[in-house]
Amino acid sequence: MSKKYCLFCDELVSVEVQGDYDRYVNCHCSPDGSYNLLRDSYEPINAFSHGTKHQMFPIVSAFIREQTDCDERIALSIEDLESLMNSPKIPVTLEEKGNRFLQYLYRHSQGPDDPVVIPLTHSYNLTYSPNIQELVFIIDRLKNEQSILREGMTFRLTENGWREAAARAGGRKLKSCVLLISEEEESSVQWLEKVLPKIEQCGYMPRILNSSETVNPEPFSMELIAESKLIIADISGQGPEVYFAAGYALGLNIPVVWTVKSSAADQMFIPSNDIRPMVWEHHEELAALLQQKLIQ
Repeated sequence: MSKKYCLFCDELVSVEVQGDYDRYVNCHCSPDGSYNLLRDSYEPINAFSHGTKHQMFPIVSAFIREQTDCDERIALSIEDLESLMNSPKIPVTLEEKGNRFLQYLYRHSQGPDDPVVIPLTHSYNLTYSPNIQELVFIIDRLKNEQSILREGMTFRLTENGWREAAARAGGRKLKSCVLLISEEEESSVQWLEKVLPKIEQCGYMPRILNSSETVNPEPFSMELIAESKLIIADISGQGPEVYFAAGYALGLNIPVVWTVKSSAADQMFIPSNDIRPMVWEHHEELAALLQQKLIQ
């Protein structure tokens, strides 16, 4: 693993080769995660004028931090930067920037008055701010509005701040979840339409990894598995990739829910007595069974 400066936060960090991309690990843009940058874009972006860098890089850093903190995978190239800067998702007012700080506290706490430690020196990207001075101003504003409490580097949402953050988050925080399947395209569509909405209702943000590669909204990635809070592994198709990925998750102490279609259950070989799959006949039934399991 080599070292390289992150263009957007100027920190020297570990870089892993991911095909045509470089993966930047644990820089200030993603302190507990990583992002990918197209390798051929590094030098052209680095050649931007000082003024362009000063305007653009804090925004890009903030975008990476917010998205990866929400368990999104980020892969950028130079072609993405202009549209990112013009995106309506980028906050420009102090009020909206303050809301992003509340959202961060909300994602990292269990309720009002739950402490969250934030070293401020390299955290002004939490509010899409160009410098720490604006971040401190926003924090003081939120304190005056009685949305947060601060003791040094420890922050707490007040009851008012928690309600405001919860309202903007739809009243809940979604945890990352991966569905491992090895089925054909028609069945994969049924998973998307019938099963995923029920899982989301239980507080998860589900993604399908389809080892058959007929329908594959996400690359079949061990990295995505490792970042998940729950794995649902359907072994109806007896795909070895499903067993392997689910076993990998178990090794990381990530909960795994096993499922199998009834037509395949009687004729399949299950390699471990510890695997007791949930048997289903149609996708609507599976969705109901999973929802019942997840709300227990």
